[in-house]
Amino acid sequence: MNFSLIICTYNRRNAIETLMNSIVNQSLYPNQIVIVDGSLNHETKAYFETANYENLDYFLVDDSNRGLTKQRNFGISKVNAASEIICFLDDDTLLDENYFSEIINAYKLFPDAFGVGGCITNEVHWEENAIDYKRSKNCFTFDGFHRTEDKRFILRKKLGLDSDVLPGFSPLFSHGRSLSYLPFSGKIYKVEQLMGGVSSFKKEVLDTHKFSTYFEGYGLYEDAEFTIRISKLGQLYFNTNAKLEHHHDAAGRPNQFSYGKMVVRNGWYVWRTKNPNPKMIHCVKWHTITILLTFIRIANILTTKKRKEAFTESLGRTVGWFSIIFNKPM
Repeated sequence: MNFSLIICTYNRRNAIETLMNSIVNQSLYPNQIVIVDGSLNHETKAYFETANYENLDYFLVDDSNRGLTKQRNFGISKVNAASEIICFLDDDTLLDENYFSEIINAYKLFPDAFGVGGCITNEVHWEENAIDYKRSKNCFTFDGFHRTEDKRFILRKKLGLDSDVLPGFSPLFSHGRSLSYLPFSGKIYKVEQLMGGVSSFKKEVLDTHKFSTYFEGYGLYEDAEFTIRISKLGQLYFNTNAKLEHHHDAAGRPNQFSYGKMVVRNGWYVWRTKNPNPKMIHCVKWHTITILLTFIRIANILTTKKRKEAFTESLGRTVGWFSIIFNKPM
């Protein structure tokens, strides 16, 4: 299958070089690589002017197309007409050599797929259950594997606020379990959400559905909103054989206050994309969990070494929650 790769980048010249080196070593190389550079400097541009990568199209965009969702939509407009699949990668990822071959293979196995996502392997440690394995409240168990349970979910369980759907799906009150709660089992799972920086979609889907420009700049949760919207029309899959690592690069990220505010406001927007007319119980649960997570972040001021970050993020979450009362995201 003919496929294109879009990489949106912002002030991360070193990170994207590492990614490109892993792309060169792929068992299946993209038919087209579109680099959409929103950097405020010319370091990334200079790098690609001297590098020699096959099938590469580089674009340095200005303010009118800067920001993650805008850059993705710009990249889509530059994809070759012959492409059947469009892949997206964050610029701070590192690919297993068979990443693209596994992504494309999933489309062959599941012709109904609107999109297929890859599996980040370096952020969570999964273990296969032994014959005598016994469930523990400190572990999350799924499909014959277990991982350490997040303390937030342990508390939410005690309060009756745990997610009531499978990982990769969003409850009607939002705040579900992410794809990191699906094990490295070698299986391909049906899901409702994909991570934008390790995703792919059929070109025919992206020809008619674009990423929302509500999510400006950093674009937190833009992938959740887009894939929830797409999953109402067709099936999405999460391929645990399409492996890569995500090495979070601090460059280009917002400050903790802005991040905290986005967590709440963007989270509200995603929730209403999933459930535009929530019942009272769904509203109560969304707000209760949002407030609970804010209090947990406030507690981090005393329990972590990064006290300033915890304080400013919790302040941003608080401001974000109050802002929803008077100015709901539209």
